[in-house]
Amino acid sequence: MSAQRTPEQIRASIARNQVELATSLTELRGEIVTVADWRRHVNRNRSKVLIGAAVAGFVVGGGIAALLGRRR
Repeated sequence: MSAQRTPEQIRASIARNQVELATSLTELRGEIVTVADWRRHVNRNRSKVLIGAAVAGFVVGGGIAALLGRRR
């Protein structure tokens, strides 16, 4: 059922696949750099980050104060 391909056709197909793979890898690297750039994400969401840090500090501080208050 499958058509027989010549060695030249197979080599050409492999070469095309290599070029496509190299292109895909380059695009993927660019996307990974963008996603992994945490500084950019923090800068874009600065107010949310600051609010979250304040809430976390309040909760941790309150938890420490509660623990120390129980020991007295």
